[in-house]
Amino acid sequence: MYQTKISRSPRSNLPTMYDLPSEDQEQSGLPDEFHDFQPELLRLTFCPPNYSSQEIFTGSDLNLYYDDRHTNWYKRPDWFGVVNVSRFYENRDLRLSYVIWQEEVTPLVVVELISPGTEQEDLGQTLREVNQPPTKWQVYEQILQIPYYFVFNRYTEELKAFSLVADRYQPLAISGQGVWLEEAQLGLGLWRGEYQGFDRLWLRWYDRDGNWILAPTEIAEQERQIAAQERQIAAQERQKVTELEALLALYQERFGDLGKR
Repeated sequence: MYQTKISRSPRSNLPTMYDLPSEDQEQSGLPDEFHDFQPELLRLTFCPPNYSSQEIFTGSDLNLYYDDRHTNWYKRPDWFGVVNVSRFYENRDLRLSYVIWQEEVTPLVVVELISPGTEQEDLGQTLREVNQPPTKWQVYEQILQIPYYFVFNRYTEELKAFSLVADRYQPLAISGQGVWLEEAQLGLGLWRGEYQGFDRLWLRWYDRDGNWILAPTEIAEQERQIAAQERQIAAQERQKVTELEALLALYQERFGDLGKR
């Protein structure tokens, strides 16, 4: 069972979110537009129905501090989702980073987007170097024990999924639409369509009925199309009434008023 709460050392002696760097110390900025748009779509469609919006947090390209014994160690997932946590830091502030010993809630799911040179690390094929922090895979699997881990290669359009079984990541079969996450009451799959004006395969969330969760802009566009369709139907009905009235007037002109017969 997914345990959201974790026990840590007393918080009073540990640095807070405000004390820790929020930028990537080795690489600044987003690597490309895809690493901007794809996490955005994941965030907008991650709407677990069993949690309120105030109990959900998602982060992208955000420092994730994971070890209270090495407080400067962090990983920087392309996207991660947390449930059963306050939407805001201590219910009052926007997060600069996600600090495990402060939050005391681990992510439910992490998504990494393969970039040139990151595939081996993302798939756990690298070893920890001497006197260096643990690898990304070790952090997600062994330290934080994040229940679900996804790796998407946009170049090959391949999605790999892993779930935590007996404290180790095991591959998940991707069948049908994608992979169902019971804890979130959502599934994650590949959708081909247009987002931000670009048509390709995108990762996005879907509900139990297999419906893709719509982003706010998509909802607005859908509502616009429905309204336009309703206006068109109303205009067609008015046109029919006008045509019938014209036919009736023509008939009365030729044959007189039927009501007076």
